[in-house]
Amino acid sequence: MTRAARCRPVARRRLAAWPALAAWPLAAAGLLLAAATPAGGQGIALQRAIPAARLDRPLHVVQAPWDPAELLVVEQPGRILRFRRDGADVAGVVLDIRARVSTEGYEEGLLSAAFHPRFAENGALYVYYSAAWPRRSVVARYQLTRGARVAEPGSERVILEVPQPYRNHNGGLVAFGPEGYLYIGLGDGGSAGDPHGHGQNRKTLLGSILRIDVDRAEAGRRYAIPADNPFAASRDGSRGEIWAYGLRNPWRFSFDRATGDLWVGDVGQDEIEEVDRIVRGGNYGWAIMEGSRCFRPARNCPRGGLALPITEYTHGEGSSITGGYVYRGAAIPGLRGRYVFGDFGNGTLWSIPAQAQGAAPPEPLLKTQLALASFGEDGAGELYLADLRGAVYRIVPAPAP
Repeated sequence: MTRAARCRPVARRRLAAWPALAAWPLAAAGLLLAAATPAGGQGIALQRAIPAARLDRPLHVVQAPWDPAELLVVEQPGRILRFRRDGADVAGVVLDIRARVSTEGYEEGLLSAAFHPRFAENGALYVYYSAAWPRRSVVARYQLTRGARVAEPGSERVILEVPQPYRNHNGGLVAFGPEGYLYIGLGDGGSAGDPHGHGQNRKTLLGSILRIDVDRAEAGRRYAIPADNPFAASRDGSRGEIWAYGLRNPWRFSFDRATGDLWVGDVGQDEIEEVDRIVRGGNYGWAIMEGSRCFRPARNCPRGGLALPITEYTHGEGSSITGGYVYRGAAIPGLRGRYVFGDFGNGTLWSIPAQAQGAAPPEPLLKTQLALASFGEDGAGELYLADLRGAVYRIVPAPAP
């Protein structure tokens, strides 16, 4: 998902060529193992989270707010399913909007979901999906009645629609920040090379991380712009919704539950995949730069005021980054306090220390055979992986040799 236009055919060929998961060696504990590299002296492994289920292009894993033992899986065609962490199969369908969702483009679909921080009071579920005629990205709210675990499709209230000129680089994540505002990731609008210059144009929402208040409405919108957004009072035409900009395609961001820091994996173009730690009003360089290298112009580009990546890797090491989480769980002590991320193209997992300053080299964690579409985090801080080919895994400690 959400990789550079030039990389999508490569990713598809890899999907067809990779061996089936059944070919992986199975440990007695039901773990799917690859050559693990220890993190802090401790290796990791993957374990099927829903052993009996065959999912339809899972893209996102979210903690259910009504039960710490239940997780939700977002499927790209337009469904949200729930399952129990101690169960063997899917427990039910929370939302089915396949009739509304466009999957015409490889990177389009129902891309993420987030529950309101006060879900117990208001029953609000927010989603990001692609729609057609005209092509656009939609952020919408759905209602779950008290005690119910099913959202009514007819309860949709569209919060924001953003026109999309192409079928790729949608970004596609919605998540609530520690202060209760909704953050939205949007790519540069697609094609290749940012042909419309969206990345450096603050008059458009594309190529940005947005931050909005969904509990208020103002100025004819179904949301409000927080007063402390960096461009909320701008008079130069900058959109007040923008929290940070200069992003090519932020494919998955997350908040560190211990510090509140915002981390994003930004998909590259020709050479570099990058991880950024987002700050208020930050400009992350696209399309002046790709990672730490000049892109346009190819040499001697103006770097003043541009934020450089916390880490990056080349297309010799991968082809399409999938942003992850800072691990704050208890099951793998050696991984605690490290940002874990991966690559869709070759399934590699890496990590870096969350306290890293400047450029930190990514440290390999695990070589997998997954089409790594997304990470997820449960209420205890344990991490999950969504494999676009139809499975969800949890990251667990590797068994002793």
